[in-house]
Amino acid sequence: MKTVDISEKPPMHRTAVAEGRLSLNVETIIAINEGKVKKGDPFKIAECAALLAVKKTPDLIPHCHNIPISSICIEFSIVDAEIICTCTVKSYYSTGVEMEALVGVSVALLTVWDMVKYLEKNQDGQYPGTAITDIKVLKKLKEANL
Repeated sequence: MKTVDISEKPPMHRTAVAEGRLSLNVETIIAINEGKVKKGDPFKIAECAALLAVKKTPDLIPHCHNIPISSICIEFSIVDAEIICTCTVKSYYSTGVEMEALVGVSVALLTVWDMVKYLEKNQDGQYPGTAITDIKVLKKLKEANL
């Protein structure tokens, strides 16, 4: 097994933007908006978790190169009964940052779910309406000079 040799690729400014969605019960969204989640503010904790996850991507995905991260931005919005997370990652390197952005979104949404799971469980302890969906790369940019 070996990684892809990127030694001949020139460094460039690279940006990736990824997005994902977490479907929740309306009551859970209300609790988040009113600051009534027992574990605290899900967005603050999820932002921290996503920042750490982006930096740890090569530890999680074997063929990812360890790249210098220039910038990470995690944003959340609520639309109806969904949390939408967007993760933007920037680097100046010879390979891209798509996996880092996708890992950031995934871990952020998993963290929100963990923080509100007690509100999401039904009487049988299941999560019939809770789902993480639509994780995707929205944009990938590669620029020699900014």
